[in-house]
Amino acid sequence: MSDSENNPRDGRPGDVRRDPRGGLRVRSASPADLDAVLAFWKTAAEGTSISDDRAGVERLVARDPEALLLAERADGELVGTVIAGFDGWRCHLYRLAVRPDARRQGIGSALLAAAEERFTALGGRRGDAMVLNRNERAHAAWKAAGYAPQPQWSRWVKPLVEE
Repeated sequence: MSDSENNPRDGRPGDVRRDPRGGLRVRSASPADLDAVLAFWKTAAEGTSISDDRAGVERLVARDPEALLLAERADGELVGTVIAGFDGWRCHLYRLAVRPDARRQGIGSALLAAAEERFTALGGRRGDAMVLNRNERAHAAWKAAGYAPQPQWSRWVKPLVEE
């Protein structure tokens, strides 16, 4: 195997990460991907957000083109997503979603590895994840990835626009 085949990276940092074992690749989303991502979240993501619309995701990709990571099979089929947002101070993970019939195949782990690599390259020191309290299956996955809840904190939210 050549050095390039041993290296899971392809292109510039944050561009594409390949898993040679399963034909999976993780790459940053482009504006052309947004309709597919929104449709994917309707079937694979748990819960909804005020930002789950085209305008919200367009703003995300325009502001930080490498934040929305997609996992695809070799044929280009979308099987997972995560938003790896970095504000210059903290590393935030949102919308880790894997297609239901593709779960427990390492897709979530590959997405988290790519997100954590992105954060480290940007100078991040700790990642935090938004996980629904009711999503017990997600709790087990996040725990297996090394994340833990912080019971001393709670999320406080104020909508800035009417839904």
